[in-house]
Amino acid sequence: MSENQTILKELKPFLQENWEKSGFSTPTDVQTRAIPLILGGTDVIAESPTGTGKTLAYLLPVLNKIDPQKRNAQAVILASSQELVMQILSEVQKWGEGSGVTSTSIIGGANPKRQLEKLKKSPQVIVGTPGRVLELIKQKKLKMHEVKTVVLDEGDQLLVPEHRGTVENIIKSTLADRQVLLFSATLPNHTELAARELAKDAEVIKIKQDSTIQSAEVEHIYFISEQRDKIKILEKLSRLDSFKGLVFLKDIGNLQVSAEKLNYKDIPALMLHSELTKQQRQASLKQFRERKNAMLLVTDIAARGLDIKGVTHVVHFDFPRDREQYIHRSGRTGRFGAEGTVISIVNEREERELKQFCKELGVKPAQKEFYSGKIVDASKK
Repeated sequence: MSENQTILKELKPFLQENWEKSGFSTPTDVQTRAIPLILGGTDVIAESPTGTGKTLAYLLPVLNKIDPQKRNAQAVILASSQELVMQILSEVQKWGEGSGVTSTSIIGGANPKRQLEKLKKSPQVIVGTPGRVLELIKQKKLKMHEVKTVVLDEGDQLLVPEHRGTVENIIKSTLADRQVLLFSATLPNHTELAARELAKDAEVIKIKQDSTIQSAEVEHIYFISEQRDKIKILEKLSRLDSFKGLVFLKDIGNLQVSAEKLNYKDIPALMLHSELTKQQRQASLKQFRERKNAMLLVTDIAARGLDIKGVTHVVHFDFPRDREQYIHRSGRTGRFGAEGTVISIVNEREERELKQFCKELGVKPAQKEFYSGKIVDASKK
C-alpha cells in the first residue's frame, strides 16, 4: 500500500468502506498532508487549487472524530454561500453513511422555525452560513460547549471584513481546546494572517499543483472585443457543439442585462446570483447540471466552491479583478484531470493583464476568433 493510502487506515471502518464505494483510488496531496494533522489535533490552514479534494481533506478526519453516542453539536463547518453549504451537507451525509452521525444545515434566508426544529434533534455536524449560525448561538438555540472543530471552507471569503467579526465570535463561543481548520483555493497574505490569529500554532499547507491528478488539459484562449460586442461572442459560444459553460460577470446588473439579451436571441441563458430566491438558484443549477448544452451566467460570490461536473468552458466575460480571481474562476473547468477551455473576452488593455496573469501561472493564452461558427487562430483566417 502506498504512503498516500496508509493514511486511510487511520480512519474508522465506515469511512474506509465509503472510500471503497466512492471509486477513488489515491488520496490527493492536500488529503495526504491534512488528514494526519487533523486526526492528531493540529490546527490547519491549507491552500490547494480548485478541484483537488479539499472538502474531503477536512471532512474525513472531522467525521472520524464525531462520537455518534453524544447528542450534541461537535463540529461546525462554515461556508459563505447557501449553495456551498448545501453541497457540503450532501458530502457529510454521503461520507457519514453507516456511522450514525447526524447533520443539518443552517442558512440565512431559510425558515427559522424549521431550523430550530432541526436543532432540537441535536445534530452532531452543523454546516452553515456565519450570520445565521451566530444568530442561533446568541439565542442559545445552538449550543457550542461540545464543539471541538470549526472549519472555514473557502476561508478567504469568510475572513473578508464583512464576515470576519462574525466568524471570530463563532470561534470564541467554543471552548479553548477547539480545533480550527481553514481551507481555500487561494490564500492571500491577509487571509493567512487573520487565520493564524484565530488558530493555535497552525500548520500551514500550500499546494500549488496536485501531483496525483494528471495535469488537466486546460487550454487558455482569448478574444479581443469592445464591451458592447462581448455579447455577440457569447452568442457564438452558445452555438458550439457540447458547450457547457460558466460565464463570469462582475455584478448582478450586468448579468441580468446580458441574460435578457441572450434570451431575446433564443439562447437559454440561466442565471445564478445572490438576489435570486433559494428555489430559483436551485432550479438554475439543476437545469444547468442536467442539460447537455447550457450556459450559466454567474457572479463570483454565487459560484464560489460549487462543484459542477462536466463544465467544458469557463468564460471571463468581465475581466477578473486580480490573479486570484482568475485562478478561482478558471478552476471550474478541467477538474480532476478532465479537459477544459478557459476563455477571456478582453479589450486591448485587459489583454496585457491577461498575459501577465498567465505568465505568472505558467500558461500561454492563444488569441482566437470566430470563422464560419468555429473557433480559429486569430492570424489564420
